[in-house]
Amino acid sequence: MVRRHSPSTARARDQWGTVADVISVRNIVKAFGGMRAVDDCSFDIADGTITGLIGPNGAGKSTLFGIIAGFEPPDSGHIYLGDEDITALPPHRRFHRGLLRTFQTPRGFENMTVLESLMMVPAHQTGESLAGAWFRWGRVKAEERRIREKAEDVLEFLQLTHLRDTLAGRLSGGQKKLVELGRTMMTDARVVLLDEPGAGVNRTLLARLAEDIKRLNLERGYTFCIIEHDMDLIAHLCHPVVCMAQGRVLAEGSMAEIRADERVLDAYLGGDPSQAGTSADETREAAP
Repeated sequence: MVRRHSPSTARARDQWGTVADVISVRNIVKAFGGMRAVDDCSFDIADGTITGLIGPNGAGKSTLFGIIAGFEPPDSGHIYLGDEDITALPPHRRFHRGLLRTFQTPRGFENMTVLESLMMVPAHQTGESLAGAWFRWGRVKAEERRIREKAEDVLEFLQLTHLRDTLAGRLSGGQKKLVELGRTMMTDARVVLLDEPGAGVNRTLLARLAEDIKRLNLERGYTFCIIEHDMDLIAHLCHPVVCMAQGRVLAEGSMAEIRADERVLDAYLGGDPSQAGTSADETREAAP
């Protein structure tokens, strides 16, 4: 049976066998013009998991992502990162604590090469200040060398080395999504919120993107929460899955449990079980 309005049963456990939740969303409310976009929403993103967040358009998913990442203040409720209440922290302070959010439309450095766009990501680089650039040249060069090596490693991991000198603005939609994933690798990310990573991505690049997300989770310990309308992608990557409707958590559990829940079918899939595994091929761009 799918649990409703309760934390996930698929939490990661630390070396002592205790539950380790990295993000806790507690009783979040957000209203716009008297209408509640998020209505007393609570769930957990467990450390080391890939959590799926699904629901119909207008369910409040992206608004909730904005609140978790700090771009929108909640009207009430709390967001915890580990044991720390981060509800009042601005986005840049959450970023420095390892909480990142990507967007459905990648936001990149269009006039920079792919390599340069990766190298721009790490914060507090010595060369960013005039004093550092003038008086700490040796430190700037050593730091730049380390960052370049890390960026090259990211490109190799994502199989994008052949695009290192290509302007980011010339990439396809799918390639931009891969580069955006690469930018998260240039930080010390604990949790990455991915907003519709499959949108506008052809099936070939989508398969690569999914495998890269899985590898980052399994090999490098990244925790992900993914908003996505492609149920095949969610089923392939995510456990647990949280389903929202009308700003609330309707159900959570495995994808099989979610697909079998009649209330989810009514709210999200129009009551048609045959659509529960439908992917979003019609939104994919033509392969480059």
